[in-house]
Amino acid sequence: MTFLFDIGRVLLDFDFETSLARLLPADTTDPVARLEALLERKDDFEAGRVTEPEYVQWAIERLGGGIEPDAFRHAWRDIFTPNEAMWSVVEKLAAEGHRLILFSNTNSIHSPWIFEEYPRFSLFQGAVLSHLAGGIKPELPIYDHAIREYDLIPSETRYIDDLPANIATGRQLGFRAWQYDLKDHASFEEWLAGELGS
Repeated sequence: MTFLFDIGRVLLDFDFETSLARLLPADTTDPVARLEALLERKDDFEAGRVTEPEYVQWAIERLGGGIEPDAFRHAWRDIFTPNEAMWSVVEKLAAEGHRLILFSNTNSIHSPWIFEEYPRFSLFQGAVLSHLAGGIKPELPIYDHAIREYDLIPSETRYIDDLPANIATGRQLGFRAWQYDLKDHASFEEWLAGELGS
């Protein structure tokens, strides 16, 4: 059986705000607005339409300037916490011989760094990463890319993601999909047991 796993808020929880807030000057009047401004081009960065140096420089300017690029990259990375409940599932599925593939919107600051930082990603046999595929979920082309790259049969592929729009596209294409909620892992386990026939 093949499983497609999103990374963010499925395998790794994340908190951009706390990490990036450390970069803001102490007298910043509206830190939330400053941080939200970084999202304006995040999709372009994760789709590979903006290079890493371009995005880093643009983001530093949005944060008020005066930040070393390496300090920004460190803060951009220092956001993750493993979701141990899901990693236990991944380890079990891998031990049972299922094919595991990552399917994630990400960027060149996070990848390949997360794979070095979290060696358990070696349990996955493949990956479709947005910045390398040249598209982002929930847009159709990256799903088509995943289907071609790994010879997926959607009706036989289990797809786990946290975002409703991503799940909606997956279901439109026939994937057996589950919208994951970090706060309700038990419901996912019930769905998975049904899919595995156990």
